[in-house]
Amino acid sequence: MRTALACAAVQATTGLAASAQVLPETVTTALARAKIPVDSVSVMVADAVGQSPPRLSYRADVPQNPASVMKLVTTYAALDLLGPSFSWRTPVWLDGTVRDGVLKGKLVIQGQGDPKLVQERLLFLLQRVQALGVRHIDGDIVLDKSLFAPIDLSPADFDGDPLRPYNVQPEALSFNFKSVTLTLTPDLAAKVARIHYSVPLWGVETTDSVPLSNDASVSCGDYRQRLVANFSDPSRLQLSGSYPAACGEKTWSLAYADPSSYNARNLEALWRSLGGQLSGRVRDGKAPAGAPTFQLQSPALAELIRDINKFSNNLMAQQLFLTLALPAVDPASGELPPTVTPVTREMARALVQRWWQQRVGESYPLTIDNGAGLSRQARLSAQGLAQMLRLAYTSAYMPDLMASLPIVGVDGTLRRSRATPASAHLKTGSLRDVMALAGYVHLPDGKRLCLVAIINHTNAPAGRPALDALVQWALGSTRQ
Repeated sequence: MRTALACAAVQATTGLAASAQVLPETVTTALARAKIPVDSVSVMVADAVGQSPPRLSYRADVPQNPASVMKLVTTYAALDLLGPSFSWRTPVWLDGTVRDGVLKGKLVIQGQGDPKLVQERLLFLLQRVQALGVRHIDGDIVLDKSLFAPIDLSPADFDGDPLRPYNVQPEALSFNFKSVTLTLTPDLAAKVARIHYSVPLWGVETTDSVPLSNDASVSCGDYRQRLVANFSDPSRLQLSGSYPAACGEKTWSLAYADPSSYNARNLEALWRSLGGQLSGRVRDGKAPAGAPTFQLQSPALAELIRDINKFSNNLMAQQLFLTLALPAVDPASGELPPTVTPVTREMARALVQRWWQQRVGESYPLTIDNGAGLSRQARLSAQGLAQMLRLAYTSAYMPDLMASLPIVGVDGTLRRSRATPASAHLKTGSLRDVMALAGYVHLPDGKRLCLVAIINHTNAPAGRPALDALVQWALGSTRQ
């Protein structure tokens, strides 16, 4: 059933004669400068509460590709369906007997979709294993990622760049975003740039340093111009060439070339770094029946969606999207049912589509692909997303959703925005041919507006000034 608020908004948006249907001059000027036709743009600006007509509605009912603005749908659906205190559990079994520091059997770790199973938490997990008296695993370490069905896609499928971290595919058990960050730090005395790797990978040979260069022709914005990288061999991370001394410290993140072996390499390296011994190997497998020895618990959903929205983390968004289709855990034990059908994207899509129709309304079409917006097929209208934002604003979860969004001119993906700093909480979206912005604008009188703007055009990447101009116009807009 459509909510009362949704019905009120539908009634309000039918009165478009009372709202502006022409884009502000500052916006059209910026669009013209970017060579973006106005019929490539969809905009909705409306009061966050109330039943008044929109302040601006331009092609607002046209379904467009929203890029990463789709993360707003995924994160608000998660808040509404799971609650802000929801957390992921990663069960661990000592499947055998422990005597004199030796586990005769297997260490088993089951993934349940935790989107931020990063190094410090993995180290804590292994330290808990050692606190149970285990120093030597006389058997294998088994990693169970079976709760999510395999996704039949290659990291290169989206844009042909498999080493981009945003192209990593989701799995029920995913460590450190299956990526490595290289930090290059100039050592002027040694005339080299030292290279630090964010995660250890067992059996992978790495380059420790590259020579420094004083080439003034190299821009620090393109500090990799003189570096020669070969990251295609999973057993070697090779870097040669030179690094500009004047550029200071820089970081370079990349997805690991062989994602299927990443978890095993990372976990074995961490276990051995703690002084642990392993007689067997790290391999994929199934968790045993029965209660786990312990469970590693993630931070709360309300905390993790800040990473998803402020920094537009695609892998975390996809992990969350698939988590929505998992069955509920037992409230007493915190465990999933003993038999669970592996979750597919189709299952998650169907669930979110049902949620959208029931909570937002059947009048607003939604095509959701992977929940992150990293898609050529995803579609929604500015009108539909604005309606969801109005619904969210009057809900108990408004503070959690708003706090997860980048603050204009302050942080996240909007820290370089030229709009008035701290004037809005807005999610950005960008793909080839797509630029989008959506969220809440804070008016000087204390009221708030929902703003959605989507550009679908080959010149869309040049449209950021037009979106900044729209935010400035919204800040100065008044009701007639």
